[in-house]
This record gives sequence, C-alpha cells and structure tokens, in this order.
Amino acid sequence: MNNFAAIDFETANGDRSSVCSVGIVIVRDGKITERFHRLIKPTPNYYTFFTTRVHGLTSCDTDYADVFPEVWKQIAHKLEGLPLVAHNSPFDEGCLKAVFMAYCMDYPDYVFHCTCRASKKIFGKELPDHKLPTVAARCGYNLKNHHEALADAEAAAVIGMTIL
Repeated sequence: MNNFAAIDFETANGDRSSVCSVGIVIVRDGKITERFHRLIKPTPNYYTFFTTRVHGLTSCDTDYADVFPEVWKQIAHKLEGLPLVAHNSPFDEGCLKAVFMAYCMDYPDYVFHCTCRASKKIFGKELPDHKLPTVAARCGYNLKNHHEALADAEAAAVIGMTIL
C-alpha cells in the first residue's frame, strides 16, 4: 500500500471516547509526507492512574486543549480518500467511532487496516510477540517513545509501508 494515513489514539480512561491525544502520519507514494499531533480535551474528562501510567498524560496537559470536533476539523481533509492504518486497529477504530458518537458527529466509514494482524500473518512465530515496538524494530524502526501518539503512528506507518 503506497497511500494511507497511519493513526494512533491515546485515551484518558477506560472509555474509548476519552481520546486525549492523536497522532497521524500521512504516506503518499510510499513516503511519509506529513505528521500531525494534537492533544485533545477528553470526553469524559478525567484520567485514570492506569492510563496516565501508560502514556504520561494528565488533565494538566489537556484541560486547555481543543475538544475532539475542533481537532478533527484540522484533520478530516488530510484523510480524504485514504485508508487508515493502525497497530491493533480495533482499538483505534473503536476510539474513533466512540468519539464521533459522543459528539453526535456523522462517521464517514473509514476503512482500517491492522498492522498487528498483518504482522501475525507475515512474521508469524519469527517474532516473540506482535506488540508495536517488536514489529517496528523488525521493520527497521526504533520506537523510542512508545505510547506517544505521533511516535506510535509513525511506527505504524513504517510497518504499513513494509508489510501492507
């Protein structure tokens, strides 16, 4: 696949609509052409100890950030006509659908491709696991800031360019 947008969300709590960070990497003609990262004021607006421990974000980071509809206005045109790629896409697709629903927005039926599933098919038992850092390393990408949305989206983009 030569043209796609890799996407990654971080959430504030166990509710999939609580996106607090998004990273998007646009790939055109097999090359990364654009990177986009924004913090988002989540809905519902609270953080759990577990999620903060995973990604390090707290309400101090997002209390004055834009809400999802405002951020999505900056993103939507960049995604037109592109399939979306994510590592463990059911999570990211679930977040996107949930936050669209939370804000009563019309969901445009994005097509998602999963680099985790593709990795299992292509690499199989060659890898000890199919977690994002492991697969990224196998594809030649050193994921230094795992669970930072833009870093994870870039890792998914590299994986997508390699195996999709």
